[in-house]
Amino acid sequence: MEQCPLCGCTHSELFDRDKARYYRRCQTCQLVFVPPKFHLSVADEKAIYNFHQNSAADMGYRQFLSRALVPLFSRLASQAQGLDFGCGPGPTISVIAAESGIQISNYDPYYCNNLALLQRQYDFVTTTEVIEHVADALMLLKKLDNLLNPGATLVVMTKRVIDKAAFTQWHYKRDLTHICFYSIETFKCIAAEYNWALEIIDTDVVFFTKRI
Repeated sequence: MEQCPLCGCTHSELFDRDKARYYRRCQTCQLVFVPPKFHLSVADEKAIYNFHQNSAADMGYRQFLSRALVPLFSRLASQAQGLDFGCGPGPTISVIAAESGIQISNYDPYYCNNLALLQRQYDFVTTTEVIEHVADALMLLKKLDNLLNPGATLVVMTKRVIDKAAFTQWHYKRDLTHICFYSIETFKCIAAEYNWALEIIDTDVVFFTKRI
């Protein structure tokens, strides 16, 4: 039995299989995950990220991010300090935020690996198209929890698992850097575990608020 990378449960079921790999679903938290033997090496993973062309000059990408950023910015205090966790090779959220007078620092383990940024707390943290790439989901969530001030908002943008039939045909799983797939049920488990309030913002955007 494969251990769930989010809750540690060893009870999982085969959820899907394709030519590249197979996928299991945890029976406790409902996370769908790719077993470690199918994970890319660090070098191969980074090589794929190097081809990402996300840019603040790309209006389509700005529109994509706006589904998370517009509702986030509308609730922030004027002096709020934030972190874009997993900003990628072309940081964009910090550029958009600066245009509205909002300060966001950039962190990424491959491209902006300033570990000092992980030693403080923030009023909000954004993770857009990040969590599906991280193998150790438990470690990630603990790290994010430590980054949040009481009352802070955690923005999570990732496409969600709907059901088994949709997953079988889902383009999102074909990206070999995507190894953890979350559903509303999984997010509810996370909220309960960390005492966060959960809000469903959009089809692939959720906000967590760290309770005071």
